[in-house]
Order: sequence, then structure tokens, then C-alpha cells
Amino acid sequence: MSALYPHFCTVSGSEEMTLHIPETFNFAYDVVDRMAKEHPEQRALVWVQDESCALYAQTACHERVLTFGEMSRLSNQAANFLAAQGVSKGDRVMLLLKRHYVYWYLLVALHKLGAIAMPTACMLNHKDLVSHMRDAEVSAVVCLGEEALCQKIDAAAKDSSSVRLLCSVGADFPGFLRLDEAISAYPEEMERVDTRKEDPLLLYFTSGTTGKPKIVVQDGMYPLAHISTALLWQNVRDGGLHLSVADTGWAKASWGKIYGQWLCGSAVMAYDFDIFSATRMLDVLKSQRVTTFCAPPTIYRFFVKNRLLDDGFAHVEYAATAGEAIPAEIVEQFRKLTGLEIHSGYGQTESVLLTGEFVGDPIRPGSMGKGSPLYHPMVVSEEGKECPPGEPGEIVLPPEGRCRAGLCMRSAPGLELGDNGWDGDLYRTGDIAYRDEDGYFWFVGRVDDMIKCSGYRVSPFEVESVLIQHPAVMECAVTGLPDEQRGYVVKATVVLREGYTAGLAMTKVLRDFVKEQTADYKVPRVIDYVDQIPSTFSGKIRRVEIRERDARKAKT
Repeated sequence: MSALYPHFCTVSGSEEMTLHIPETFNFAYDVVDRMAKEHPEQRALVWVQDESCALYAQTACHERVLTFGEMSRLSNQAANFLAAQGVSKGDRVMLLLKRHYVYWYLLVALHKLGAIAMPTACMLNHKDLVSHMRDAEVSAVVCLGEEALCQKIDAAAKDSSSVRLLCSVGADFPGFLRLDEAISAYPEEMERVDTRKEDPLLLYFTSGTTGKPKIVVQDGMYPLAHISTALLWQNVRDGGLHLSVADTGWAKASWGKIYGQWLCGSAVMAYDFDIFSATRMLDVLKSQRVTTFCAPPTIYRFFVKNRLLDDGFAHVEYAATAGEAIPAEIVEQFRKLTGLEIHSGYGQTESVLLTGEFVGDPIRPGSMGKGSPLYHPMVVSEEGKECPPGEPGEIVLPPEGRCRAGLCMRSAPGLELGDNGWDGDLYRTGDIAYRDEDGYFWFVGRVDDMIKCSGYRVSPFEVESVLIQHPAVMECAVTGLPDEQRGYVVKATVVLREGYTAGLAMTKVLRDFVKEQTADYKVPRVIDYVDQIPSTFSGKIRRVEIRERDARKAKT
């Protein structure tokens, strides 16, 4: 057995989990290097590059397996290289590497230095890049050597006075040091840097579904809190291979592509693609014999709606989803097609897993599962009282005797974190849900997204869950549209499947369909047909963008 998690926690099923965290804990030294010493030939990362990647033609090898021994050695060389360029403890280093294998050993290298890694999405525009660089006071940037990306980074860095080092990966670019080639000249060993469990480890910007993205900082305890994510929810196994569909610029990569999985002895699968192809992803699942799988609801929905599953899940033993609530209909159809249940999980960029359909728990399609044994979340009213079963309220983490590891830092040196969910010792998620008699949580909506219509509160997700069941609907998003008489009316933004035509007839069909399954006040008064739903790079609906677009229309 190679799993190290028993050294850092005590687990009692899905009921209770206690972490034991040394003051000097550092994931890079105490997990990666230890695995390298005890199990040097065990695989850590399996990487497959898809032909859709911009650097595919410049890459000689499109598949690679990195062992823990190699991960330790490469991370030491990368850390020594970065230190020689002036990167040190506390520096913020922006990473724009998508799913390239260099991300993994570079992330470990930054942990070894005590620098703060800042995984970032490559699709950010110039304005957002400059804003992120300035707000986080970024010292260095490491990005893929794609020409368009490097040009964008170079221009943003020139507008950001703190950036002093630019590095590329996979290809050369003028003004950038080629990191993946340069590290070979640096020592394979390094002296341990003095770090503490409370030191800042990761910096993310939230996805901005309801407003401007905000800074979230996680400390050195964060990786250990993900034991619950991998062990109890994703059900990864020692010697297995786990694939989470996530770009490394999204916090979901930390949930499913490194920390908890390695602590539990599982390798991680990195399927590196720029353009999603369901058939190619299924081929990778089958050919690489992936044992556990996690993806956002949009991926499962695509598989099911287009009936593309075939035998791609032949080796998959366990499936999970997070990012947004998944409609019960998709869960049921997936089970019929594959024999696998989809285990839902819920958390935030600011946290690890907070609720989940854990190993051994009966699946209740559409639910968020039960509360994490690390945090024991509650549902409270606006007055702060715990809600009885069936009554919606905000999900909060109470302060009494609960674990703080895995929750975002309240403050960090040199950074303005702003509103990060903390209300004294109480952590507020900003999400509305209710609990049933058996302790399962059921998502209602974001506090900011709830629609108040003629005195009623309407959950966008509830209406979306009905609409998505209609065979004509591929994607949909529900928002509130200002109305003089009702305050707001329910509006649906819809992407139709091929073969269906937008118009008054389709609007009547969809409105009647919703009316048959829910209350009249929840039926969309307005349906807008579009080619694409605005979303974040992680796949979450950007309702704020829809509302802003509606506001601009109202002014013209």
C-alpha cells in the first residue's frame, strides 16, 4: 500500500474525519518527495496530448508517464532554476499551462520554494490579465509557448510593473526563458526551504459568475483537506488512475488532479486538449484504463444527450461531478447507459468539498449529498437560526470545533482579499439549499441569483432542471428580468439542439412543458434563443453577463 493519507488523518467512514497536520507540513516535501523515496517507480501522472493542442505539431512525444521519482527530481530542478532567477518564498507566480505535464512538477517546485502558485486560465483577455497581475502583484509568469498566448502575456506584463520574469513551456518565444529546457542544467537535489502549514500556497481568482472575480488564497493545509475529496467522494484507489476534466487554471484541478489523489496513492490522468471531443475523450478513458472519473455536468449532459458513451466507460469504476448541480434526468440516463451512478459533490473555489454523495451513501439524483465530515455544514435562515428539514436557507460552516484547513485564508501578507465569505468565525457560502430528513442537501440557488417574482422566490436551477428535460433543449440558463408590475419575471436563455427551430411555436411548447411540471409563477415569461450560453472557463453559467446584457437592451 502506497497511500500516505493515514499518516495525516483519522477517518471514520463518512461520518467523521480529523486531520493531523505537522506545523512544518509541506505537500511537496512530505508527500511527493516521500513517495519518491518509498515508491520511486510508482506512476504519478499519465499525460496524453490531443491533436487539437496548439503545440501538438511542435511536440515530438504526445504521451508521457511521470513517476514519483521523476516528479521529485524535475521539481527540484525547476525550483533551483526559479531560485536562480530570483523567485523566492512569498513571490506570486502566474501559471498558464492548461493541461501540459510541466504544470505538475512546476507546481510542486513552487511549493518547495514557498512561492505562491497562481493557476490562471489562458483565455483571459488583456484587461483581465493586467488586473490579475496588478491585484496579485505577480512576480513571474510561466505560460505555454503558444505565439498568441505569449504575445498576450508579454503585452500584459508591460502594463504590470511587478512582473520581472517571463518563461515559456513547449516552444521558444522572444523575451521568454524556455523553462522546460533550461531546468536540465540545474541540480537534481535541493535543500528544504523553511515553510509552515499556515503559509500561503495557492492564489486563485473566483470565476465571477455573479460579479467581479475576487482573490482567494489557500494555505499549506489545503492539500490535506482534499483527502476527503478524493477518498470519500471520488473514491480513488491505491494504484488507480483518476481523470478529472478540468483546466489547471480552475480550482477544480486542485480538487481532482493532484493533492487528494496522490495522498490516496492514485495516479492522475492529464488529457491535454484545446477542443473538446467526446469521442476522443472516451477513447482515452478506455485506452488508458481510467478507473475513476469526475467531470462537470456539461460533459455528462453532452455524453447523454448525444448518446456517445458506447464502451468508453468500460474500465471506470466510479463517477463524480461538481461545478453546478446536475439534473436528475441526466443521472438516471447515464446510469442506464453505463451502469454507473454519478456522485454529486459541492464546494467552492474558497474551499474543498463541503457536501457530497459519499462512498456507500445511497444516490439521490439531483441532490448535493450529505455534509462533509470535516465541516458538518448547516442550513440557516436570514436570522441565523438552523432551518428545519425542507426549509431553504444559506449553507454555512459553524465555528464550533470544526476544521479550518481547506478554507480560504481570511488575510494574506501584501494582498487585499476583500469579502471572502468569513463572518467572524462563521463561514458563509452564499449558496441556498435545504436539507431533507435524511441529511441530504438540495441546491436552490445562489443568494445573488434568486428571482423575486410577485412575492415568490424562484430558484433558477429548479426551472433549468425542468427545461433541460425537453428534447429540444441542449443548454439553458434562467435569470430574472426586471418588470414594473411583478418586480421580476422569469426569463430563460436557451440553446436548441440541432433540428429544432426557435420562434413563437417553440416558446409555447417550452412554456407549456414547464407549466406541466411546476407552478405557474416559475414558468418563463420570456425565452431568448442563443447560440451559446455565457459561461466561465470552468463551465459555470455567467448569469451576471446575461443580466448585464438585458440591462443594456432595456436602455436602448
